[in-house]
Amino acid sequence: MNKRNLFKNVSANENNPKWNQMIKREQELYSKPGDIRSPFERDFNRILHTNAYNRLKHKTQVFFSPENDHISTRIEHVNYVESISYTISNYLGLNSELTRAIACGHDVGHGPFGHKGEKVLSSISQKELGKPFWHEQNGLNIVDNIELLDDYDGNKQNLNLTYAVRDGIISHCGEIDENSLKPREEVIDLKNYTKPNEYAPFTWEGCIVKISDKISYLGRDIDDAIEEKLLTNDMLDELANITGISSRTSNSAIINRLVTDICENSSPDEGIRLSKTAVEMMDKIKAFNYKYIYGAKRMMPSNKYFELVINQIFDILIDTYEEENTPNKILEMSKYYPNLSNNFYNWIVKYWNIGNRTGLNNKIIFDINKKEDYIQAIIYYISGMTDKFAIDMYNEIIHF
Repeated sequence: MNKRNLFKNVSANENNPKWNQMIKREQELYSKPGDIRSPFERDFNRILHTNAYNRLKHKTQVFFSPENDHISTRIEHVNYVESISYTISNYLGLNSELTRAIACGHDVGHGPFGHKGEKVLSSISQKELGKPFWHEQNGLNIVDNIELLDDYDGNKQNLNLTYAVRDGIISHCGEIDENSLKPREEVIDLKNYTKPNEYAPFTWEGCIVKISDKISYLGRDIDDAIEEKLLTNDMLDELANITGISSRTSNSAIINRLVTDICENSSPDEGIRLSKTAVEMMDKIKAFNYKYIYGAKRMMPSNKYFELVINQIFDILIDTYEEENTPNKILEMSKYYPNLSNNFYNWIVKYWNIGNRTGLNNKIIFDINKKEDYIQAIIYYISGMTDKFAIDMYNEIIHF
């Protein structure tokens, strides 16, 4: 059965009864007369021009600091998710402008050093604040509170994205095995999320990005592992038996098979889904990756280093807290660590409730008299670092 445009009637468009909520922003967004962009196109452009998005090209996907230009960083992964979600949404008749915006922003909450860096930040957050750190929630915080753009008058403002895009970012967790995805009907305050995958996405397009995220990394991580000579011939033979595909062309072939399978088996009644055969293949590929790639002994030494780097930066910064005297303590630190001190100071002054706010029309999110706010600020700050910047700050700390 040809299912092209089968989802057209449930797409994110003006005829959808959920449309007004989908395009709702926390406040009205400034605009110029004659702007030809849709709400979701504007969101895509706003994310594309953020520092958080630009830094993804220097953040670990799986392999740390690859010298080989053909090994993925976080930004390649984001581009793959955008491409895969576009193909599926375009075929099924869904809003590819919305999938594009969600895909572009879905991983801006990742910290340095990939999932190991995320675990270290979560450990710090759990110890200091009693709550975990997870990149989907951090991504929402980044686009809601941290990333700023100049408005038409030159004043810095928050991104102020639509509800549908914000929801897609925090709802994108692709690590949980699911055979079928359907959007939820209820409107929730996205700040009430307490864990990954707690709620289904609000839109069909968010469901597409969620499953595209999973598809995108499975095959690509194998290609990178082959390029890095991490997989033996016996392992590659095992993989070929799982997929029925030549392991040397795994990524594009695996993506093509899974994307086609989704398009053939999905419907508004059944949800976004894979066939039983495809689900089994995906689960086996995932198990293969965890066994031979993510859990490989060769990956362990760098993980210990990441833990040391992040914890040392946190320890140095938290020692500067002294309530309203904290700004002076940060600047005093510049005699020892000028780059870290000045960079952190110039970052945090945009978000706390003291000092001159000329040219700043963004939210104030940190109270200088609350230590827990300062701890949260440091975690946000570290999460925004690229791998190289975090290492540079660590090297500044340990050198005399």
